[in-house]
Amino acid sequence: MKKILLLFLSISMFFACAPEQKEQKEDKKQQTQKIDIIHKGNVDFDAFFKNKTMRLDYFHTGNSATEHFAVDKILSDGPWHGSKNVLIDELELGPYFFEVIDKETNQLLYSRGFASIFGEWQTIPEAKEVWGTFHESIRFPWPLKPVTVIVKKRDANYDFQPIWTTDIDPDNRQVNPADIKHTEEVVAIHESGDPNKKLDIVLLGDGYTQEEMDKFVADAKRATGYLLSVEPYKSRKDDMNVWAVKTPSQVSGISRPHPGIYKRTALSAHYSSFDSERYVLSYDNKTIRDVASAAPYEFTSILVNERTYGGGGIYKLYTTLAADNKFAKYLMVHEMGHHMAALADEYYSSAVSYEAPSIEKEPWETNITALLDKDNLKWKDLVKEDTPIPTPWNKEEFDEFSYEVQKKRTEMRAQNVEESVMEDFFMDVHHKQDEFFAEEKYQDVVGAFEGAGYNQYGLYRSQLDCIMFTRHTTFCKVCQRSISEVIDQYSK
Repeated sequence: MKKILLLFLSISMFFACAPEQKEQKEDKKQQTQKIDIIHKGNVDFDAFFKNKTMRLDYFHTGNSATEHFAVDKILSDGPWHGSKNVLIDELELGPYFFEVIDKETNQLLYSRGFASIFGEWQTIPEAKEVWGTFHESIRFPWPLKPVTVIVKKRDANYDFQPIWTTDIDPDNRQVNPADIKHTEEVVAIHESGDPNKKLDIVLLGDGYTQEEMDKFVADAKRATGYLLSVEPYKSRKDDMNVWAVKTPSQVSGISRPHPGIYKRTALSAHYSSFDSERYVLSYDNKTIRDVASAAPYEFTSILVNERTYGGGGIYKLYTTLAADNKFAKYLMVHEMGHHMAALADEYYSSAVSYEAPSIEKEPWETNITALLDKDNLKWKDLVKEDTPIPTPWNKEEFDEFSYEVQKKRTEMRAQNVEESVMEDFFMDVHHKQDEFFAEEKYQDVVGAFEGAGYNQYGLYRSQLDCIMFTRHTTFCKVCQRSISEVIDQYSK
């Protein structure tokens, strides 16, 4: 992923194809003014916030080299169900980060990391040729007094730099405090306590008709069971709630553009995102946010009523998964790793739509490393003294096998074979991978195994196998720890 090295990125509130240099300088002054933020830790919630959620909706526009922001609406998203104790994000995950600052004192009140569809789109070849616009939202407790919201992005050194600031007066007539009158039915799938003291996940459905609502609830229960059967969720299930919101569509199933199947559904989810056949996304952010707010949530998963393999996961936005696919458990757990803990993909042989990052700096993701300083490995506390770094494994043979798998998979998709045939093929691959790993000397230890983050060479993962690497449904120890830290952020 290419990064933009700017101290303060010039951002315009208005769309402009070729702004003059003078105008860019004015935009920089107006939209990224420097604020000396006072960071004293978590504030007293009741002293600064109402028990209400503010949602800042905005448009995110640009191409591979620029990005621009414009406020859409500022409105109520219902009661505040998040933590009232952990308001400052010390994990600082994600490519973007936002901070809510008290305008009078410059004190930091709230912060969270996040990712976005625009951020991913910006890395694909298309973004070099055309501009794109995506609707996005950030949510935070409703401030009692005027605040400044600062959006930051990682620069070439992976440090967060401000790229947009906007002031919000909660008493301004352009701020809408009215709550949505929800008509959607909410079902408690797994309830363990007060949402303010738990991590809350909301499950939405797309491509389910009114007659298929029972199937949606059954699918939601099954998906929740998948997640809570895997560590660290299994041990932390009492720190989590899971809710399902019924969102019936007029038709069954969703759009699959590659085979020429198009539909209009409640959440507008579709395959072929970024022209990747299996990548399922929806660009209808406003509808998703409105529906999700019917239940307490910090994290969102969209179940699509399909069997064709597909899904996706974006940090703090949502995950998607084909509910009826044979590998639905893998999709639910793997994509939640992206969505909840910003975990990087550890595989490198699968075709992706966006360009692999150049390896010049240590990645910010917690589960991969460039191994630039092997004596200070980011997870060295989990490595035994006798484990060699980098850690040897039969990579050449595995890579040759993986290349043939991708070649065969592409041929089968081009032939539009039945999904059951694809599932059998993937299961055969699964068993063959088991055979590879069974022969490895360091199969169960934490080390640094080359091949990760879409790079065959130069990036390393912490263990031989992990659900972020293959379709085996177990997280490595490093990923488990990262997820558990996120659960702490919302449940303590």
